[in-house]
Amino acid sequence: MNESTQLTNAGSEPEERVIEAALRPRNLDDFVGQGRVRQQLSLVLEAAKIRERTADHVLLSGPPGLGKTTLSMIIAAEMNAPLRISSGPAIQHAGDLAAILSSLTEGEVLFLDEIHRMSRPAEEMLYMAMEDFRVDIIVGKGAGATAIPLEIPPFTLVGATTRAGLLPGPLRDRFGFTGHLEFYAVEELELVLRRSAMMLDLRVTSSAFSEIASRSRGTPRIANRLLRRVRDWALVNKLEQIDASAAAAALEMYEVDPRGLDRLDRSVLEALCKKFGGGPVGLSTLAIAVGEESETVETVAEPFLVREGLMGRTPRGRIAMPAAWEHLGLVMPKDAIFAGAQNYETDVD
Repeated sequence: MNESTQLTNAGSEPEERVIEAALRPRNLDDFVGQGRVRQQLSLVLEAAKIRERTADHVLLSGPPGLGKTTLSMIIAAEMNAPLRISSGPAIQHAGDLAAILSSLTEGEVLFLDEIHRMSRPAEEMLYMAMEDFRVDIIVGKGAGATAIPLEIPPFTLVGATTRAGLLPGPLRDRFGFTGHLEFYAVEELELVLRRSAMMLDLRVTSSAFSEIASRSRGTPRIANRLLRRVRDWALVNKLEQIDASAAAAALEMYEVDPRGLDRLDRSVLEALCKKFGGGPVGLSTLAIAVGEESETVETVAEPFLVREGLMGRTPRGRIAMPAAWEHLGLVMPKDAIFAGAQNYETDVD
């Protein structure tokens, strides 16, 4: 291993961000997975280049870590255009958005992460900007207020959201292309890891790639993070090559089990099974039992546990599914609520 693979200091967060940025693919050909979205987006961008026009506005939805920010960078690179990055929570007033839009150059790509969290006044201003490439600036107050139209150069808006259902219809309809990103298969994550390992100059066996990919929860961001942690473990233990047993040992130390569950996930399942007999139990009660905020349990742990069939949601509360008892090595009681929970909900929105 060369110097680029040396263990970073605990406080070197900027260096970690630099490494993560370097692992991002720079074009659609290097982007792994999401075949349908990639094919459709390639067609949209190629048509725009042939027409010599800016690309249509693009909306990317899906869970965190699947590549929405990376795709926005690729769109800018493919169109040979500058990229401006902001986020919905940062735009709380129409004036915030007006300042960004008025400073755009022709053809620039504006990426708005978590666009569903933008304020309503800013959303309404964005409607006109996306459709007519102009905004109205209000000068003055009360009866003396006047609207001054401000022309803005054609641009491409790339919106990203993890909660597409929270976007108002008028905003969603103004996007020319909408792509929904799905979780990755283990085989696709192995390809992501192989590319990252090559860029980090790591010697990793095929079985180690499979071991890491299977614990990555279908998410490239998590896969790359686990690869860096395995790299650190191998470096400290003076290993020249990372095999499956080394990868497993490293991930066990970081409390990531073979199914991808981390400390919080297991704490939630253990509380649900051991303290509440499998449920049903309310979200706030469950959160108190594991010492976390309700929002953390609901947004971080619960979606993965439901997707894996380990937890169910019923009108009466959360319940442990049979797979949860099996995963924890526990015997499911005969009177477990699952016996009468055929209509459990799996929607985590």
